[in-house]
Amino acid sequence: MNVDPNYIQRLTAALSRNTAHEQALSSQISSGVRLSGLGDDPMAASQNVQFAAQIAADSTFTQTASTTTAMMQVADSTLGSVVDQINQAISVATAGNNGTNNASDQSSVAAELTSIRDEVLGLANTSYSGRYLFSGSQNSSPPFQLDTSTSPATVTYTGDSVVNHVSTPGGQSIATNLPGQQVFTAAGGDLLGTLNQLIQGFSTGNTASTTSLTSQLGAALSQVSTQRASLDGAINRFQSASSYATQERTQLVVNQTNLLQADLPTVATELSSNQTQQSALESVIVAIEQQGTLFNKM
Repeated sequence: MNVDPNYIQRLTAALSRNTAHEQALSSQISSGVRLSGLGDDPMAASQNVQFAAQIAADSTFTQTASTTTAMMQVADSTLGSVVDQINQAISVATAGNNGTNNASDQSSVAAELTSIRDEVLGLANTSYSGRYLFSGSQNSSPPFQLDTSTSPATVTYTGDSVVNHVSTPGGQSIATNLPGQQVFTAAGGDLLGTLNQLIQGFSTGNTASTTSLTSQLGAALSQVSTQRASLDGAINRFQSASSYATQERTQLVVNQTNLLQADLPTVATELSSNQTQQSALESVIVAIEQQGTLFNKM
């Protein structure tokens, strides 16, 4: 009587599979990682790729948001200083329009307004990390140039009207800059132009024009304040989006860890069962081989 050799081959193949599975389980216990390759769990591996891509996107955005928000906050602080200068200019010009000032007084007013104009011009040409904040996309050079050879003096804007945007991981587009022309030389709120005209008016004693020009400073103040409010809103949106991206990244890292890490108690139980099965298979194969040898000798 002979033992079916195919039966032994099938048992041997099962033993090989069992041995490979035991090695995989032992590897999970030693490394703590459930997936060592795509073949272990293709669906989980695909999900891990998605997690990794979103984690990278969130990380990149939070880094961008940090540097961009810092730049925008400098711009916001700059505009706050501009508002202070405008209020000072309104106070000085109003005092100069009281009708009792002599030529010397008016000259002093012109000098004060010139100092304010120069301060505002410096603020309009503020740079941060080598980039001029109010130049649009032309941020490698100062956006405003003063020409005192004309009467009144003139200011030229050499930037452009480009508004830069950054997209959040959720697809929201947020403006990151204010082109200088819509802040400092806008129609109906031309701050630098009005200051230059006021300086000329007080310098020449032409007080007939300075009263209306002083009211135009109010319009310029409104323009700057409106632009600043827009910038503040963008900063708030950036901070909210950055906070959300940080929270999302933290949760995704947890999800990814849970996806990849091995469930050690479950793996240990499965390994013990596998080892028991391994021993049983080995015993059966040995017994069959011995039985086959015995029958062959009869």
